[in-house]
Amino acid sequence: MNRRKFLKSTAAITTVSMVGGNAFAQNPQKLKMDKNIGKDMILLANETAWPGIKHTADKLKSGTYGIDAMVEGINFVEAEPTVRSVGYGGWPNLLGVMEFDGGVMDGSTRSVGSVGALKHTYHAAQVARAVMTKLNHVMLTGDGADLFAAEIGLPKLNTLLEDSKQVWMAKLKEILSPEQFEKFPNIPLAPLNNAITDPEKVRDTTVFMCKDSNQGIHTATSTSGWGWKYPGRLGDSPIVGAGFYADSRYGAAACTHTGEMAIRASTSRTIILAMKLGYSLEDAVKIAVEEVAELKEGFIGGLVIHAIDHKGGHKVVSYNLDKPGKYWLWKPSMDQPELQISEMV
Repeated sequence: MNRRKFLKSTAAITTVSMVGGNAFAQNPQKLKMDKNIGKDMILLANETAWPGIKHTADKLKSGTYGIDAMVEGINFVEAEPTVRSVGYGGWPNLLGVMEFDGGVMDGSTRSVGSVGALKHTYHAAQVARAVMTKLNHVMLTGDGADLFAAEIGLPKLNTLLEDSKQVWMAKLKEILSPEQFEKFPNIPLAPLNNAITDPEKVRDTTVFMCKDSNQGIHTATSTSGWGWKYPGRLGDSPIVGAGFYADSRYGAAACTHTGEMAIRASTSRTIILAMKLGYSLEDAVKIAVEEVAELKEGFIGGLVIHAIDHKGGHKVVSYNLDKPGKYWLWKPSMDQPELQISEMV
C-alpha cells in the first residue's frame, strides 16, 4: 500500500447525518436522548460472545456503565463449557494447567486493568476490572493475580474441565514415547509446543466493545489462551495496545486469533492512533492490516480485527484466514444482537 496515496484518499471525513422530525421538535429532551443514545450506542463482540451478548445489550439499554455491562456478559461466556477458547471450556497449557488472561479499558479516562495467567478463577475480565478500580497498577499476573482474585471475593475453583483434561492426557500419550511419558513433566517442553496442536484449531478470545449511554467507549477481553501453550505464555488479550484499546474521543479496537502478531504490531493502538490522526475507521483498519502483513518472520497465523468509531460505525476483518469470522452487532434500533460476517482481507 502506498501511504502517500492512502493519506490523500482519506482527506475527507465522513459525517453522520442527523435525524429530525416534528415529534423531536416538540420535545427537546427526547431529541437529546435519541441523538446521543438511540443513534450512537453500539455493542460489538466476536462470535464466542453468544452466551452473554444479549445480557450486555440489555444492560446497555438500561443505562449501565459500559464496562460493567460487558463484564457481566463476559461472565456468562467464561462459565460456558462449550466455548472452547474462553474460560471454563478452554484448553490447558502443556502441563495440563489452565491459565486465563483478560483486560478492560475505560476509553473516557484511559484507565486500564488486566490480568494474565490466572489459574484458580476463569473470570478474568472481572478481576481485570477490579485491578483497574482498586489498585494503582495496570496488570497482575500469575500468583499475584490469583491472590488478588481471592481478595475481591472470587472463590478458588477447579478450572480444568474434565473433558479438556482427558483430551490433553490422550494427546500426551500419543506424541510422547513411553520413556518420555514416564518422566513427564521433567522433560524439555519447548519441542512439544509445535508437536501438540489445538484439538479444535481454536485460537480465539472473547472481545467486547461498546459506546454506552454516557458516550463512553470501552472494551473488555477474556481468554483461556492458546491451547497447549508453553506455561506462562501471554497472548495479546491482556496487553493494552495490542489485544485491546479504547479512547472515547475516537473509538475502540480488539483482536482475536494469533495474539503474537497483534503484540508485535500493536494492532489495537494502531487503529485508534490512525483515527486520532484523521483517518476514517475503514482506513485505520487498513493501516493496521498493512502493519501485520509486513511481519514475515516468527509465528504467522490468522488475525481478526474488531473496531468501532465514536460515530457508531464498526468494521470487522479477517486476515490470513481460510474463511471469514462471525461477530455480533447490536444497536438500539435492533430488537436483539445480530450475527454478522466479517470481511476477508
